[in-house]
Amino acid sequence: MTPAEILAQYGPRESMAYDVVVVGAGPAGLAAAIRLKQIDAALSVAVLEKGSEPGAHTLSGAVMDPRAISELMPEWKERGAPLHQPVSADEVLFLGKDHARRLPMWLVPGCMRNEGNYIVALGAVTKWLGEQAEALGVEIFPGFAAAEVLYGAGGEVCGVATGNAGIGKDGQPHDGFQLGMELRAKYTVFAEGARGHLGKQLIARFHLDAGRDPQSYALGVKELWEIAPAKARPGLVVHTAGWPMDEHSYGGGFLYHLEGKLATLGLVTGLDYMNPWLSPFEEMQRWKTHPAIRAHLEGGKRIGYGARALAAGGLLSLPKLVFPGGALVGCDAGTLNAARIKGSHAAIKTGMLAAEAAAAAIHAGRAGDELAAYPEAFGKSWLHEELDQARNFKQWFKQGNTVGSLMTGIEQWLLPKLGVKRPPWTVHRSEPDHTRLHAAAQVEPIRYPKPDGELTFDRLSSIFLSNTNHEENQPSHLTLEDERVPVAVNLARYAGPEARYCPAGVYEFVNTDARGERLQINAQNCVHCKTCDIKDPTQNIVWVTPEGGGGPNYAGM
Repeated sequence: MTPAEILAQYGPRESMAYDVVVVGAGPAGLAAAIRLKQIDAALSVAVLEKGSEPGAHTLSGAVMDPRAISELMPEWKERGAPLHQPVSADEVLFLGKDHARRLPMWLVPGCMRNEGNYIVALGAVTKWLGEQAEALGVEIFPGFAAAEVLYGAGGEVCGVATGNAGIGKDGQPHDGFQLGMELRAKYTVFAEGARGHLGKQLIARFHLDAGRDPQSYALGVKELWEIAPAKARPGLVVHTAGWPMDEHSYGGGFLYHLEGKLATLGLVTGLDYMNPWLSPFEEMQRWKTHPAIRAHLEGGKRIGYGARALAAGGLLSLPKLVFPGGALVGCDAGTLNAARIKGSHAAIKTGMLAAEAAAAAIHAGRAGDELAAYPEAFGKSWLHEELDQARNFKQWFKQGNTVGSLMTGIEQWLLPKLGVKRPPWTVHRSEPDHTRLHAAAQVEPIRYPKPDGELTFDRLSSIFLSNTNHEENQPSHLTLEDERVPVAVNLARYAGPEARYCPAGVYEFVNTDARGERLQINAQNCVHCKTCDIKDPTQNIVWVTPEGGGGPNYAGM
């Protein structure tokens, strides 16, 4: 049965009405909810979260700039916010295959300096924000995925509906069937994170990206380690450039020492890479074998794993933030500052600005129109100034890592030294990431070494550490527009890149005597990183919401 047929037979859905509904209990969504209640405790606010609890699906490095959270909640220290480890030192390394050159601190640009920032487990920060929101009276519904945007008679957004539960793989309701619920609102704030399922639909429906550069994405593959006590350096922040990336593949590594004996580390790979044989997961495993990284990890133990796409296009790729009845905030819009490798402060700030605009509109008796005050306030904010200063960052790297590094040094180090706050030039790009792949026959294959099980690992053992779980008897949330395309186009021309760009082993090509090659989708492995939805060269894969509560359950990440 189709969703429409199910609704026709089992409907109508129950409905609840709120002043504001927020989709996504990440830093942006929770900041919006908290700010609404701070402005007016009488406002009714609901937050939908597809994870099992706030923070369960949250994944980031992360070094956090406390500026925005200090604006949202100046007493965050007294309230016990889990920002425990201040940054004590920065290292910026340029890696060759067997050597590393450390950039002198006097040459490190301001965007890479982290004095006053904190190394955090962003999932823990998000969980804490959820507790603060609930204490203010926000209703949070974990385990409920917003699957559908609701529209009013005039085409305005008037809320969302949660997905149906208890639908079997055959598309038929079974004994555990439960119809989704409608949450209607005067305004709906979308805070789903990078490449949000509903945000993507809204951008297309309202042409929010008209006149903007295409969004550019990267995939962060991350691990959490217990390290040997003698190697613990709480507060140390290490960033790397260079190896294992080639000249035309953007990427960089991070390694942060948390409090105690924990270190979080990973590799960010730009999803505009051109070599279809490249595997971001395998590149991350290779990166750990570099002597400069291995030195931190030998004698330690890996205890966590995760992966998530991030929107890295910056200000020039930012869509229009508002549409009739709603707004995009945080990474659903793409406010991460890739030059600083930071997005949580931007997410919190945009959530606050959208909340202030929504509260003012509701107090004025409005509903369902555009919250013009939000983008106006954003344009006057410190966040806009910060993103404007870094607006060319990813664009330069489209021209190669040498040009990207040189121009980043000019724009982020030299110009500020000369008293120039923003670059006097703007660089645009026109190619979406999925158009960049070369044909496999045109590129030398990359042969990755086998994992050793101590420093480097395979996908399946990694997925185990992500605590990923989905109800098996449900339709796949990884859908194909045309089932013929993976073999006829992706395998034939690009050697099946989905089997390599997915960091969770979801996609594999198998050979059956009866049908020949076919694409097998192991949806239960999915960590909701959204890479397939972004990088598929034919844009044939469409990520939709699974039953709420499914996916990873990150601990300490």
